[in-house]
Amino acid sequence: MWFHRDVSAALATVPVARAIGQDTDRYAVMTRGLTKRFGKRTAVDGLDLLIPGGSITGFVGPNGAGKTTTIRMLLGLIRPTAGSGTVLGHPLSGSRAYLARVGALIEGPTFYPPLSGRENLIVLARLGGIQNKRVDAVLERVGLGPRRLDPFRTYSLGMRQRLGIAAALLPSPELLVLDEPTNGLDPHGIAEIRAMLRSFADDGMTVFVSSHLLAEIQQICEHLVVIESGRLLFQGDVEELLAARAPQLIVRTESREDARHLLALVSITGREARIVGEEESVTLEIAADCSWAGDLNRLAMAGGITLVHLSERRSTLEEAFFEITRNCSAENGLANAAPHLEESSARAAKAWIREVPRP
Repeated sequence: MWFHRDVSAALATVPVARAIGQDTDRYAVMTRGLTKRFGKRTAVDGLDLLIPGGSITGFVGPNGAGKTTTIRMLLGLIRPTAGSGTVLGHPLSGSRAYLARVGALIEGPTFYPPLSGRENLIVLARLGGIQNKRVDAVLERVGLGPRRLDPFRTYSLGMRQRLGIAAALLPSPELLVLDEPTNGLDPHGIAEIRAMLRSFADDGMTVFVSSHLLAEIQQICEHLVVIESGRLLFQGDVEELLAARAPQLIVRTESREDARHLLALVSITGREARIVGEEESVTLEIAADCSWAGDLNRLAMAGGITLVHLSERRSTLEEAFFEITRNCSAENGLANAAPHLEESSARAAKAWIREVPRP
């Protein structure tokens, strides 16, 4: 796939620059230069976040990228070394002002094994000054109503995750923060969690979910934050990231000779193309979308070439993620490399748009 090497830097900084001077009520979370160091190790490095209110935002990055550390700072569990931010309009330094409006599930849920699901939540509700009727409501909401009286030790992994989400829902939060909520679940359990998160957003809740399951993030999230080594690589709409990678036409011919001939014909039109696979491959990747398929078919016919397969292939979030992390590693952290990058990001984005092949 073709992907301009500066796109991650441009897209990572443009949203933050664009938000300066705007109404902060649009964002459930905003940070500026958020940094956390543990001795000589920097876990989070100058992170600028903008999490739109009412969105489902995916928070992705390799293991050790700083996701959990970032979440812990947002929840007031650890203090930033540097930087500032707000959650639900209140500064991070005053977390008591907003934590009552935030629900969170960090890492795996822990409960008392002998107690039932309902009894475990009642313990938490009493600690938080929440009425017991709220316990029954959240158990029904996450689908645990029929099993609410069963001991926690009898719960499956999926049920335990749902009970953890129910605990996070107890305060009727405006912001729900979930750290790897589908970790270890089977496809059926993942689908249940996905539908549940979608329903929360439909009710106006902001959902901030970290995950390494990029296919799931692509299905449920409209907003995305990508970090690596504590640095921001991208934030914005998922579709914005996917659109940054040109679609492809995948073509197969009857012979290697036809593939070479078609490659030459396509190159004459000015489009990027290549033969993929082994030495005798008959498959081509062409930088174009389905709107050019008819022209390609006519081009092949005029050249006496029979196409045995023609389809459009669009990028997945996983491909885009690996591309930007690979590019930014090669560029030594371009997304946060220098203060002047933010000022030049709009120009970089425009330059990138001009360079991406268009159908």
